[in-house]
Amino acid sequence: MDTQQIPFKVTAVRFVRAVKVFMSSEVGGKAALMFAGLVALFLALSGLNVANSYVGRNFMTAIANRQTPEFMRQAIFYIGVFAAFTIVAVVSRFIEERLALLWREFLTRRAVSLYLADRAYYHLDVSGQLTHPDQRIAEDMRVFTVTTLSFILMILNSSLTIIAFSGVLWSISPLLFAVAVVYAACGSYLTIALGRPLIKLNYDQLDKEASFRSGLIQVRENAEGIMLAHCEEQQGFRLLRRLDDAVANFRKVTAINRNVGFFTTGYNWLIQIIPALIIAPAYIRGNIDFGVITQSGAAFAMLVGAFSLVITQFQSISTFAAVVARLSSLMEAIERAGTPADAGIEVVEGKERLAYEQLTLLHATNSVPIVKDVSISIPLGTRVLITGPARDAQAALFRATAGISFKGSGRIIRPAADDILFLPQRPYLPTGTLRQILVRNERAGKIPDDRIVQFLRELNLEHVLEQAGGLNTEQNWEILLSPQEQQLLAFINILIAAPQFAFLDRLDATLGLERLHTIMQMLSESSITYINNAETAALRDYHDAVLECGEDGGWVWTVNRA
Repeated sequence: MDTQQIPFKVTAVRFVRAVKVFMSSEVGGKAALMFAGLVALFLALSGLNVANSYVGRNFMTAIANRQTPEFMRQAIFYIGVFAAFTIVAVVSRFIEERLALLWREFLTRRAVSLYLADRAYYHLDVSGQLTHPDQRIAEDMRVFTVTTLSFILMILNSSLTIIAFSGVLWSISPLLFAVAVVYAACGSYLTIALGRPLIKLNYDQLDKEASFRSGLIQVRENAEGIMLAHCEEQQGFRLLRRLDDAVANFRKVTAINRNVGFFTTGYNWLIQIIPALIIAPAYIRGNIDFGVITQSGAAFAMLVGAFSLVITQFQSISTFAAVVARLSSLMEAIERAGTPADAGIEVVEGKERLAYEQLTLLHATNSVPIVKDVSISIPLGTRVLITGPARDAQAALFRATAGISFKGSGRIIRPAADDILFLPQRPYLPTGTLRQILVRNERAGKIPDDRIVQFLRELNLEHVLEQAGGLNTEQNWEILLSPQEQQLLAFINILIAAPQFAFLDRLDATLGLERLHTIMQMLSESSITYINNAETAALRDYHDAVLECGEDGGWVWTVNRA
């Protein structure tokens, strides 16, 4: 599990980096125009706030002096300012939401692309270096974009408010202006000191909540297996333990919030009385109008609020810092996964052959050799059977050739990814249409329907077409089809893709020899060279060469004579 220490400086650096990536992207120009529009609207809002303070002062003074005509005139101004304020505020909110959505879409697309590129998703899973990347991409990305934009605009609005109302408050009372600055500075310092632990606690809370949700998802996805194994009690214990972790951490969060709340609540209440304490004596002496008291209170509240952004938004800032750290660790982990640590096995691309040079594969736990010093070359057109008593060795060769990380040494020379495909015992068929799972590359539009139907007919799978509701109806194939049917559909996908090589993993155990003979014949007719991992040696005569794997890591390579 990843652990994070999240100082404010690190958060700021990660924040700036994310903004730069977005603004330099293909949608950065559109985002810049939207942001410029928001700046203009916030300038308008700031001007309307200043105008509102003077209109409010004159309005209250007219009431105090019982001046009906002036009261009516100021009331009309009041309504006009409120109407303009409403229009500008709603439009600015709309643009803000659209800009946040644009940013979220860009970052999420980028994260998904990086997550799926270079098998980063697999390396992250097997390494265990990052927890719950799914939640980080889906939920944390949404929170990050919305909150980031909100903070940027709050900082902008606070800056404009400080500029606009500093002059207003200074003109009323320089002493009140100085009190506002000192009061906000002291309050911000104390809030940070009291609430700093929230950042780490909120980071942990997001992780613990995600862990609990993932446990619930696992129960749902494995409902049948859990029922058959009667392990509900064990699952319940595991789920409740994760819930206990989340609850315990949240108790710490609420304790910190309580301490911060005592301070911030009192801080906010004092804002209402401080201006009156300083300005009221001048009104009592007759030096100012009554409306100045209300104007000073509004100006003081606006200015202190602008200076006190850390205080009023500390809870959101602490959560935001945790989200920034989680997303940053996600992107860093993905980048590291794209270039995984050297396991000692070199995998290089070669043309029209599959070869192993001094290849040794080791058990992950005890480093005992599974296969030792395998050196063979399989040229295009050579059908190979891999068999023998060492089932682990067969599986290891299949997985290592497919690119799954293994401890060991030596070199694997294999064709490019599109020129060698793998058919495991349990293939993965993603939810989608029949056409999508059978034709997964750019050739999708070039394969006519009758050709796909012919493949289904040759493998006695015409009923699948009816079960699926045609070629273009989305289905969950794990529920709809048996494992054997899923495997045959995955085989059709290989036939349509037409790679140079196909590596089959123990199909004789799941499909039987008769169907396996059909599959090998169809591969040969399509000029696809196949390497066949088999549990039985009865297929020896149907191959050009045989690799027998011994239990001690030894191996024997035999070429069949025509």
